[in-house]
Amino acid sequence: MTERQKKVEKEFGLSSWAINNKTTIYVLILVFFYLGVSAFFDMPRENFPEVNETKIYISTIYPGNTAEDIEKLITDPLEDELKTVSNVVEITSTSSEDYAMVIVEFDENITVEEAKLKVKDEVESKTAGEDWPTFNGAKVEPDVFELSLSEEIPILNINISGDYPIEKLKEYGEYLQDEIEDLLEIKEVAIRGAQEKEVEVAVDIYKMMASKVTFSDIINSISSGNVTMSAGNMKASGQRRTIRVLGEIDDPSELENFVVKSENNNPIYLKDVASVSFQEEDKTTFAREFGEPVVMLDVKKRAGKNMVAAAEEIQLIVKDARENVFPPDLEVTIANDQSSVTIGQVDDLVNNIIFGVILVVTVLMFFLGFKNAIFVGFAIPMSMFMSLMILNMFGITLNTMVLFGLIMGLGMLVDNGIVVVENVYRLMDEEGMSRIEAAKKGIGEIAFPIIISTATTVAAFIPLGLWPGIMGEFMMILPQTLSIVLGSSLFVAIFFNSVLVSQFMTIEDKDMPLKKIIMLTSIMAFLGLVVFLVAGEYRALGTLMVFTAIMLWAYRLFLRKWANNFQTKTLVRLERFYENQLRWALSGWRPYAFSIGTFVLLIIAFVSFGISLSTQRTKVEFFPDNIPNQIIVYIEYPEGTAIEKTNTITKEIEKRVYDVLNQEQYMEGGYNYMVESAVSQVGEGAGNPQTDGGSAAEMPHKAKITASMREFKYRRGEDSELLRQKVQKALVGIYPGVLISVEKDAAGPPAGAPINIELEGSDYDELINTAEQMREYINSKNIGGIDELKIDVNKNKPITRVVVDREKAGELGISASQVGQQLRNSIFGSKAGIYKEDGDDFDIYVRFNEENRYDKSALFNQKITFRDMASGQIKEIPVSAVADYENSSGFSAIKHKDTKRVVTVYSALAPGYTDAGAVVGQIQNEMRSFEGLPNDIKIDYTGQIEEQNKQMAFLMGAFFTGLGLIFFILIFQFNSVSKPAIIMSAIFLSLIGVFGGIV
Repeated sequence: MTERQKKVEKEFGLSSWAINNKTTIYVLILVFFYLGVSAFFDMPRENFPEVNETKIYISTIYPGNTAEDIEKLITDPLEDELKTVSNVVEITSTSSEDYAMVIVEFDENITVEEAKLKVKDEVESKTAGEDWPTFNGAKVEPDVFELSLSEEIPILNINISGDYPIEKLKEYGEYLQDEIEDLLEIKEVAIRGAQEKEVEVAVDIYKMMASKVTFSDIINSISSGNVTMSAGNMKASGQRRTIRVLGEIDDPSELENFVVKSENNNPIYLKDVASVSFQEEDKTTFAREFGEPVVMLDVKKRAGKNMVAAAEEIQLIVKDARENVFPPDLEVTIANDQSSVTIGQVDDLVNNIIFGVILVVTVLMFFLGFKNAIFVGFAIPMSMFMSLMILNMFGITLNTMVLFGLIMGLGMLVDNGIVVVENVYRLMDEEGMSRIEAAKKGIGEIAFPIIISTATTVAAFIPLGLWPGIMGEFMMILPQTLSIVLGSSLFVAIFFNSVLVSQFMTIEDKDMPLKKIIMLTSIMAFLGLVVFLVAGEYRALGTLMVFTAIMLWAYRLFLRKWANNFQTKTLVRLERFYENQLRWALSGWRPYAFSIGTFVLLIIAFVSFGISLSTQRTKVEFFPDNIPNQIIVYIEYPEGTAIEKTNTITKEIEKRVYDVLNQEQYMEGGYNYMVESAVSQVGEGAGNPQTDGGSAAEMPHKAKITASMREFKYRRGEDSELLRQKVQKALVGIYPGVLISVEKDAAGPPAGAPINIELEGSDYDELINTAEQMREYINSKNIGGIDELKIDVNKNKPITRVVVDREKAGELGISASQVGQQLRNSIFGSKAGIYKEDGDDFDIYVRFNEENRYDKSALFNQKITFRDMASGQIKEIPVSAVADYENSSGFSAIKHKDTKRVVTVYSALAPGYTDAGAVVGQIQNEMRSFEGLPNDIKIDYTGQIEEQNKQMAFLMGAFFTGLGLIFFILIFQFNSVSKPAIIMSAIFLSLIGVFGGIV
């Protein structure tokens, strides 16, 4: 037996077992195929993987308080309690008018559930104290929750419009809201553009004072009179009856006849001092589509649920409502549907798989023949189905990162199949072995090499699975997917391909009988046409079937002859040419010359790359730039701007935006082939999810316009990024004092602003003044790449300060608390109960009527009525007798980082700039000459650049860790260091092409 024969006499146990148990393998192929197809249809679909941040949010609403009050009463006590909790990495907070948000970030050694429990315990401990503030007779209750970004961004909007009152449109919206919220995939449906209703008891100050009635009299009268309660059980005539006292009102007008005070048998009714109305609450939101008022529904899905399935079910609900519930003239449209992006990505995956099969079969057909090429082509869909099955078992959704991993794996997974099929084919052709013998011994010869090859490829991605932080949560799905794909391809090659080649491989292609090929291709073509016509988004499968039928005829008629000529003539000539070139290169002095020349090229590549980076020819980006599918205009007016004014100016901005969106180049016969919908929101829901997160604060000074692009294939080659830049240019410098940013839908995890400079100190006035000076200084340097520097807080929020004269108040028996409560009741009002109608609860609020509510004379001349505890007499003291007021300005918000006050100067990158590091580097150089920085203020460059530096450091470590793993695996394979070193050198030498291509 020759040495060569001994080499091929070994077998690989697993593949030989598979060949000996072919029926079992056939059944496994069918089972995996079924499970893979089922997984493809069952896997939840969403844009990006679910990012589970170990951040816990504490949201506290305390109406009627300034940012300073919220900081003192809510934020500081909570932060003091939370800073001692273990595993806490960072605590940040924002205190604004009426609202506080505290964010506690934990390290990765604790689960979200454990972190939430820890925070809840501390918050409950703090709120149980006697010094914790109260509101409407009850303690202020902070809401502790975790936040998923995917649950905060609406998956679509439903816009309802027509010639109906807003109240009626809201009723239609509530019908859809109830129907959609019943879906398991949906977390919440919020209605925008319409207000909730309330019962308002509008008090006339002068009638109230004339009748000597107090707010307490009115509130107590309503709360005690509008009640239904059980009075116990009564036994009579052998029966046990429950006694219920019915006092709840059936109509708000009944409140008018409530007696609020009675002296000397002279009752004073509520209607004598106030009017009662059932009306909308004060306006907090507006919504429009293409400038026309609408009632809008923001639909948000639950984390990990199927976005595409949810969108399809919502479309069915809307369709049914149009046909069976709503009047025919009611306009209901769906806008900003994010599921279409996901559907397009899944279609791309299917098309790539099909195209990959076609290319592989076509290329290998010239080397191995048509039938043998099919064996390798079979590995692509089979490996994909197996990968989808495993991903589904682990609960992974079908998202952008998974799809990217699957498509990236397409180019790798055929390697194992090619090696298996080619080696078996070679043994049958050159050694004259039978199919089964060639399969057993051929796979035995290359089993360990392909296992080691797959292991080295997976090893390169293993360090990425250890990626820390939010970026790791986002990116780790990529190495997981690639590892599963490569593992599946190895399984398919060893088990499935081994059986198929052992049963069906041939050296020579024989013509299929004419009748058989006519019948087979006719069936395939017919079924392919049917699938193409009726399968919708999966009609590419029909295309593949028709293409296969055509290829069978093409191969029979002329491709087989071409393939044979290629194998017997062209391929032989190519091999001889390569052999000659190799002999020439390895003779004499040439090996030394080529080796030295190669390493010189490597050095040149490294130097060129370094120069390119330093001169900014090569840009460094945190995340690859994406083509906008949405153009979003975020608008922020000065704090304190009334929502009516915000709405008025936003309408003007809308016109400018729509003029750009509807330019002639994007229109054809009144049809805009770039923009599908354009929706405006003012007030609630107008915040940026990346920065405002789950904030429940009202946003009367904020607005946003969202323009959704049509699918890429319908845009006729127009660049949506150029359109975004046109919108941005149209709004630059038009509205001084209004912060306008034109952004696009985010790609990748949140990482903060590209330019983000934090100032830390104790004096907030000094912090803001320094930030303003810094902004002016940086702007004066004209640094390229800065879009517009902004400050995240300001101190120009208009406020009225009421100063209580403690000495006078003490003499008259009045406290500052009484003054504050009297003014709060007058302006904000107090909740006196609930009115129930058709299963809905509506608050009853008592406050001054609109005429008195905003009249300073009426507010400060009203009398505080109380009983003097010393004399027992009723006293009436005007507010102005013990308090004075002055107009001033306060902070729009107060922000903390690790309990220290901070102010941030930030900016997006200007159009055309992508390298945040280069821009921030220039800012740092210029800031060395900045002389306006007080000694007690610290500066830190954070945001995207901080995150980018962290990730770059990790990736460098991951690169060398991956190299180490690969080197170790190769040592295990060869039991040598020199051979792996030679192989590893190829990795470094390949950088010649990598760096050369980048430069």
